Amino acid sequence: MAKGNKSNKTTKKSTSKKSSAKNPTQSQGQSQSQSKSQGQMPVLPVTIHGQYIKDLSFETPGPFQIAGSSKESPSINLNIEVKAKPMADNRFEVELQITAEATRDSQRAFMLELTYAGAFTLQNIPEQNIPPVLLIECPRLLFPFARAIVAEVTRDGGFPPLSLAPIDFAEIYRRQVQKAQEQQGSKSATQS
Repeated sequence: MAKGNKSNKTTKKSTSKKSSAKNPTQSQGQSQSQSKSQGQMPVLPVTIHGQYIKDLSFETPGPFQIAGSSKESPSINLNIEVKAKPMADNRFEVELQITAEATRDSQRAFMLELTYAGAFTLQNIPEQNIPPVLLIECPRLLFPFARAIVAEVTRDGGFPPLSLAPIDFAEIYRRQVQKAQEQQGSKSATQS
């Protein structure tokens, strides 16, 4: 079966070489448009070069202090922030910051702080669309990996895994834009 695939590839290559040989005056642009129509993947506007844990902290006062206090599930205060900063040319670093603090009977059960980041290149994106791509689409790509880390760390810390629900990064972005507009409006009102 593998030999059959190799022969098919060879046939395709030789066919494209023959078509180029038949019409040597064909321009480069025409051959590129033909190859796109033949099923080649287009270049995506967002390329992820790497993702990594930038900072991770997990604190708990100790399982014996918490275990005997109550059978209730802890209440969890969750905070998620997204930040982006330029690195070079069209490259950006996007940080997904997750803070989870669990309390039970007014005692801290655990505190988790995770900064999970990725290095992205944006290509052929209009200037006005860069912030939404950086603060909505890029964190959406990072989130499943950060979510798995949060679950593993809380489990390894002696608690049931903390499973984060899907996040609406578009809503977080809208709030950030609205807050920035309100701050800008209040600054301009005080300057007048």
